Amino acid sequence: MSALAEALIDLEAITSNVRTIASVTGTGLMAVVKADGFGHGAVKVARAALRAGASWLGVTSTAEALTLRDAGVTAPTLSWLHGPNDDFGMLIKSGVDVGVSTTTHLHAVADAARLLGAPAMVQLKADTGLSRNGAAGDDWPELVGWARKYEREGGIRVRGVWSHLADADLPGAPALTRQVAIFEEALRTARSAGLDPDLVHLANSAAALSAPRTRFDLCRIGIALYGVDPFGVSGPGEFGLHPAMTLRTSVVNVKRVPAGTGVSYGPEHVTGTPTTLALLPLGYADGLPRAAGGRAAVWLAGRRCPIVGRIAMDQCVVDAGDLPVTIGDPVVVFGPAEGDQHPPTVVEWARWADTNPHEILTGIGARVAREHLHGRARNS
Repeated sequence: MSALAEALIDLEAITSNVRTIASVTGTGLMAVVKADGFGHGAVKVARAALRAGASWLGVTSTAEALTLRDAGVTAPTLSWLHGPNDDFGMLIKSGVDVGVSTTTHLHAVADAARLLGAPAMVQLKADTGLSRNGAAGDDWPELVGWARKYEREGGIRVRGVWSHLADADLPGAPALTRQVAIFEEALRTARSAGLDPDLVHLANSAAALSAPRTRFDLCRIGIALYGVDPFGVSGPGEFGLHPAMTLRTSVVNVKRVPAGTGVSYGPEHVTGTPTTLALLPLGYADGLPRAAGGRAAVWLAGRRCPIVGRIAMDQCVVDAGDLPVTIGDPVVVFGPAEGDQHPPTVVEWARWADTNPHEILTGIGARVAREHLHGRARNS
């Protein structure tokens, strides 16, 4: 390991997860590779997901969409978060569908298409209760009305109608039922206006796996694509997803200290007995949440050892007790269980930091080298 830390990305886990989810949903899948593939590498994850049968890719921005195109990834792609002054012409020329949530954006996309002399593929988003992007109330009939006008003129083609769920990770939540009903009404409004979308999609990872009524034509899979159970299960869970990322490093310093030794800033931790402290070259600049200090653990010398004291920008300290730890010993910060090795999971790190696994994965910093493997990453 030449870098101080590395994230091993198991591409076979990505392909396995796509096939597993598809076997449950029975629909097409959109692999969401925004935020550089949740920190896993968007281009390589996209290719692995497409090989496994995903039919669409989802990104947030023009830059993310064009990164895929520049790498030669030509699969159908939806980009859904834009300012009204974005370069929609580049997306149109690159064959990227544009997610549209306001008439302001729709007019801008239609103007760009007119200048190019080529129609834009758009997917209209309805706000069904998340109160983020999407059109709601009277804005939705206005949006679909303008879309139909532009479609008749040949400036755009409405390829999809979609929305996003607020709490699909709570199976049976009343809000989910309400959102489905609102979405179905929005879809009826769009069709009554003369629109005939090829794609209708609502389900995210959690809904794809647990709420058949939300599946429609396509399911967008984000966190489940990367092998994390969307319901907060630390292991494979009932769906048998395989975590794709293993974060590992090695010990860079070891010291035996007496009881009463302060550790890291503050100090917020003082040793209660003589113990061995191991220094790891990973900190919050690399994606270890500062809030997890004093709660988190890593896999070292055959067992879980706690991180003690505050996590610093570049490093953290592990209490190894009386284990025979030496400089250079391997450490797994999180990753899948293998044999008798049971390192912490991303879900556990999220709990320790009072956040979600998405933030842990996307927070792994640029100083952490990525290595893409075509087999299960080894915890060693």
